[in-house]
Amino acid sequence: MWKDPIVEEIHQFREEHAKRFNNDLKAIFEDFKAQERQSSHLRATLPIKRQQSLTHKFESR
Repeated sequence: MWKDPIVEEIHQFREEHAKRFNNDLKAIFEDFKAQERQSSHLRATLPIKRQQSLTHKFESR
């Protein structure tokens, strides 16, 4: 299988970053959120799109 060097670099970064937090997803997420808060980059916040339940769809008919 062909290896893309950019994808390999991303995978390597992800593995190293996860190791720093002992593969704790909550800690990794908190680190990314902290980096986001400290960044001067603009970011968009989109509203959450909630899906209607199937029972709600059928009840409204």
